Amino acid sequence: MEPVLIVLIVLVVLALIALIRTIQVIPQGSAAIVERFGRYTRTLNAGLNIVVPFVDTIRNRIDLREQVVPFPPQPVITQDNLVVNIDTVIYYQVTDARAATYEVASFIQAIEQLTVTTLRNIIGSMDLESTLTSREVINAGLRGVLDEATGRWGIRVNRVELKAIEPPTSIQDSMEKQMRAERDKRAAVLTAEGARQAAILRAEGEKQAAVLSAEGEAQAAVLRADGEAAAIRTVFEAIHEGDADQKLLAYQYLQTLPELAKGDANKLWIIPSEVGDALKGLGGAFGGLTGQGAGPGAAPTVGPDLTKQPAADGSVPRPVGSANGPRPLDTDDSGATRPRVNPTREYPQIDPE
Repeated sequence: MEPVLIVLIVLVVLALIALIRTIQVIPQGSAAIVERFGRYTRTLNAGLNIVVPFVDTIRNRIDLREQVVPFPPQPVITQDNLVVNIDTVIYYQVTDARAATYEVASFIQAIEQLTVTTLRNIIGSMDLESTLTSREVINAGLRGVLDEATGRWGIRVNRVELKAIEPPTSIQDSMEKQMRAERDKRAAVLTAEGARQAAILRAEGEKQAAVLSAEGEAQAAVLRADGEAAAIRTVFEAIHEGDADQKLLAYQYLQTLPELAKGDANKLWIIPSEVGDALKGLGGAFGGLTGQGAGPGAAPTVGPDLTKQPAADGSVPRPVGSANGPRPLDTDDSGATRPRVNPTREYPQIDPE
């Protein structure tokens, strides 16, 4: 009884082991390589798979998702004989699990070495300045070479990135000084450009202000001239509308004579010839008034003349009155008699010196 029980237990265990080895569950995004007696049979995809136990074996399980592999810094010599350390990052994806298993022993190591050699070939044909400013060109060159080489390995390189490019310390110091000098130069240029624009704007403002001031002065002069012309026109029209006679004009003329003598520099006073005519009219007016007061036919009474005449010997002028003899008379338009007025005799200009 006991041997039979032992055999049954062994058979149950073997059945469980066979069942476990028969059913293979592959997760999503993975694949498995099945070998039968050491030979590739098929590739198991995601899901539930059945294999022959103790005959089929799982050789390798491969992740089909995109992988990111960073490589350590690699020293690379540029065209101008400078050593730079470059860190690279590879984005790849396995597209064929069988080729990735049987075409290359370790595709990660193969990709790393291929990246290093390709990077040295690309950087060796570029100087340091081009290396620092041409990352896209380097990335495209690396991706093209790696994608072509890894295609037969069942691997697709999706992207290659240069994580860091580190030149020597001395070169970094020189680059920092150069960048600082370039920025100082740019700042000086911007400052000078700002000063230039400010000077131009200031000059434009002054020019516009001067133009506006000149236009204002011109308009003011025009308005002032128009005002004076209107005033003169108004006075002229008022005189003509008032029908001023010769007496009024002569009186106004005499009122302007003191204005001619104003000023400390006036040593010689030249009286215009029109003053005589004005004084004739004014004298006729006063003579008419005097004749009316004495009665018709009476001789005009001439009072003492306060106007002084210069003596022949240069002494102080004495007044000319009735004692010196009668003054010559003139007759105006109304028939009245008046003293004859001689401007050059009656109003001499004595030099103050």
